[in-house]
Amino acid sequence: MKPTLTIFRVVLQVSGLEAAQRFYGELLGAPGRLVGGGRLYFDCGGVWLSLQEHGKAPLANSDDLYFAVADLESFHARAQKLGCLSTADVHGKPGGAIVKRPWGERSFYAQDPDGNGLCFVDAQTLFTGAR
Repeated sequence: MKPTLTIFRVVLQVSGLEAAQRFYGELLGAPGRLVGGGRLYFDCGGVWLSLQEHGKAPLANSDDLYFAVADLESFHARAQKLGCLSTADVHGKPGGAIVKRPWGERSFYAQDPDGNGLCFVDAQTLFTGAR
């Protein structure tokens, strides 16, 4: 039986919409859309990424937000240009490097200026638990 619910929006807090629009617009390769009420939306293929302005003290998301992308290398190049690649160790490998992870995904990790963790995964290698 198919679930009767879907996720349609994910919210991240940011310190300012202008800076977030520049950063995420460059990183995601799309400008986003200001929708009022201190919110900026990015269409992520059926789920909206909503960046909400919280001034000087935004709360970073407690875990990484995962994006499936068709061209991992272009996203990595943009993240490198923005200087936001992760310096953390992920299962013994550099988080900011494109690496095949132990669960089979090719991915890299980054962090936005407000401390929100982001992970970009090659769409051809997504692990969904069904293998």
